[in-house]
Amino acid sequence: MQLDALSAFVVDKLDDMKGRDITVLDIEEKASFASQMIICSGNSNRHVKSIADHVVIECRAQGHEPLGTEGNDVGEWSLVDLGDIIVHVMTDEMRDRYQLEQLWS
Repeated sequence: MQLDALSAFVVDKLDDMKGRDITVLDIEEKASFASQMIICSGNSNRHVKSIADHVVIECRAQGHEPLGTEGNDVGEWSLVDLGDIIVHVMTDEMRDRYQLEQLWS
């Protein structure tokens, strides 16, 4: 899947699971590890885990195997590494604390 298609696919899957405040950041000029970062909020730890799991399952179903996942054990902040795209699913508290949009924009 090309970057734009994968990004649109991930945003759609986040939206399917009622992820809130979905933000796509272009970080290609600022980072060597990815081209885009997609950030969204979940309502609770369980919701964050469910959203991240859904993205992983749907990407695998499309033949795009994630390189890794982090944080699903706690659920306050889950990261899904899709290679060119890094997906962050966070509770509102974690999102407010780390302010990734400000850090990477």
